Amino acid sequence: MNDRSMTIETLDDKIAAAAFRRLVTHLQHRTDAQNVDLMGLAGFCRNCLSDWIQEEAHGALDKDGARAIIYGMPQSEWKARYQAEATPEQLERMKESVAKNRH
Repeated sequence: MNDRSMTIETLDDKIAAAAFRRLVTHLQHRTDAQNVDLMGLAGFCRNCLSDWIQEEAHGALDKDGARAIIYGMPQSEWKARYQAEATPEQLERMKESVAKNRH
């Protein structure tokens, strides 16, 4: 298989897992990137990633455990340290962006 015929479905799980870990580490470092801004731009955020992990764990992780994996600490601690109050503009962008997620 050449590089051009590879898809996300055929990508080796080890490579995909390493890339995912880099994404999570990046988000843990970039505490300035607020979830509401991630939602407004891309329609997903740290909470989405943790929800996806929890779903894929099929009951092996609870919500708080999955969130701690993504945040690198309990979500409540992250929120107290880093989360800013969302502006009406941020909330509107998020609402518009999330509407695009329906597929």
